Amino acid sequence: MIKAAIVGGTGYTGVELMRILSRHPQVELALVTSRTDAGKAVAEVYPSLRGVVDLAFREPDVEALGDNDVVFFATPNGTAMHYARSLLDRGRVVIDLAADFRLRDPGLWQRWYGEPHACPELLEMAVYGLPEVNREQIKKARLIACPGCYPTAVQLGYLPLLHHRLIEVTGLIADCKSGVSGAGRSARLSSLMAETGEGLKAYSVPGHRHQPEICQGLQAMAGKAVELTFVPHLAPMIRGIHATLYARLQEEVDLQTLYEDHYRREPFVDVLPPGSHPDTVDVRGANRCQIAVHRPGDGRQVVVLAVIDNLVKGAAGQAVQNMNLVFGMPETQGLERAGLYP
Repeated sequence: MIKAAIVGGTGYTGVELMRILSRHPQVELALVTSRTDAGKAVAEVYPSLRGVVDLAFREPDVEALGDNDVVFFATPNGTAMHYARSLLDRGRVVIDLAADFRLRDPGLWQRWYGEPHACPELLEMAVYGLPEVNREQIKKARLIACPGCYPTAVQLGYLPLLHHRLIEVTGLIADCKSGVSGAGRSARLSSLMAETGEGLKAYSVPGHRHQPEICQGLQAMAGKAVELTFVPHLAPMIRGIHATLYARLQEEVDLQTLYEDHYRREPFVDVLPPGSHPDTVDVRGANRCQIAVHRPGDGRQVVVLAVIDNLVKGAAGQAVQNMNLVFGMPETQGLERAGLYP
């Protein structure tokens, strides 16, 4: 059995990790930390896990965390980087669900996250945990940077087009919507349901911190710099990411066949039939990205629609998918659940 610890168990991604790992046949969930709820039973804070997770939250402690095979960080940005070196020195696998190790350039990290990186020497060692792109590197990794939710949907949507060099890399547009759980569990006015329940609004249009992460990934796929306009929106729903992606074709191609062939062997990417319009409700609770590709008027413009659950394929589920790869387990183990409907 793989012994697992979760740092930051009281946030939305933390409880999603507990839900998934508690039913994983080859994992023992041994330790869950929380500074604010230390000493409380997990089931007291999350009654949905009564009879499922029989643990109490503990203060984070490197020695105790180091007794586990894998440590997941479901923490705010800037936390995992202060623990990673000590855990790696103890031979542990570190999987960070925040942004601490996603960007290769420590200067770019400081610009977007407002503080110097605590261990820039580890950035080259970290593997970006998008299995559909980096599966072989992930299998050998000890430090994994799980992608953000927006970056997961956008990169999976563009991947076949960029991999085959079929689109212009200037003028890319990613028009994305997120549920309010993407803002985390902290109380704030902007994510109250009374504020968001009947509205739809864009935010961070001048610059969102996921922009450099997305561009870094798309550039690696394209083999050259890309020009991307990324506009996130807050939608009146709890879970979900919907990415509408635009690009201009450079040559004639059967888009449906291209996407089906590219993702044929990917267990967690589902290319929908021609003419489909994916819905975030169909991937709720599932570690799945559903994609549809369109070519309006048979012109050069391509429109790709990609949906994920931001807490599962966009966070906890993808983290477990990475863990499975690292420890040589079936990639789908513990993640076979269908989406919740309605």
